[in-house]
Amino acid sequence: MRVLLIGANGYLGRHVADRLLADPAVQLTALGRGDDADVRFDLSTGSPGALTRFLDAVHPGVVVNCAGATRGGARDLIRHNTVATATVCESLRRSGCGARLVHLGCAAEYGPSPAGSSTGEDAVPRPGSPYGVSKLAASELVLGSGLDAIVLRVFSPVGPGTPTGSPLGRLAEAMRRVMQQGDGELRLAGLAVQRDFVDVRDVARAVHAAALSAAQGVVNIGSGRAVRLREVVSVLGRVAGHTGAVHEMDDQHQAGGPQAPPYPDGCGPWQQADVRSARDRLGWRPRIGLEESLADIWMEAACRI
Repeated sequence: MRVLLIGANGYLGRHVADRLLADPAVQLTALGRGDDADVRFDLSTGSPGALTRFLDAVHPGVVVNCAGATRGGARDLIRHNTVATATVCESLRRSGCGARLVHLGCAAEYGPSPAGSSTGEDAVPRPGSPYGVSKLAASELVLGSGLDAIVLRVFSPVGPGTPTGSPLGRLAEAMRRVMQQGDGELRLAGLAVQRDFVDVRDVARAVHAAALSAAQGVVNIGSGRAVRLREVVSVLGRVAGHTGAVHEMDDQHQAGGPQAPPYPDGCGPWQQADVRSARDRLGWRPRIGLEESLADIWMEAACRI
């Protein structure tokens, strides 16, 4: 199976590449903005015509789109998430390769959900942030493209390679800093927020399964369990050997400071995936527990100088 991976240099893309390369039946071509990609191509500025010519030359059976941006202003998010995906869809429509498209969406497309609920794929999306809006628009382009396509809505990915600017990356860095300085007290805000964490290697397994399947539409990828940030801090402290106190700051002290609310994704205090479709349609279940994911994040943070 010939697979074209777009966004191979990103957090999710690197793990997807590793997973696909481990399959001897897959012939992988990696397309991205970095020097280590097989082909350098920037979707946010590249034309559909140029990508079509490349598709016709490579003739992949599957295209995996991991490209995108999680931070930036609304204009940048639209360019990197929505316009880039429009380029992929238009290129595939023009090409004669007939490739299947596996597109990585995100849980921010759903927006807030009631506490205690599990969000299924039939939920009406109401994104509460520019990022969620840009990703939802991209997913809708894929779903309305007429292509053989599936959208994997990934909940909160965690594990090795977690960006330092992400919520859990910032948390690990804050813990490393206080331990290095000998100040045992960790001051954090927003610990009541609950998110559905899924290991990035399990996400890569889901992409692999989706590439091999005939499933179309939207499929949630998560653990199926919401975890309070307070519990995440406790587990991370245990694997890191942090024995100091954790001081939870109230709302009055959050605004503007370095410990601002950790999940500005517009999803409110609760999010949990209904992952039955992934099980039934892809034969996929998460395998890696949160403690192992956090231990990997801590290992990388601890090695940072």
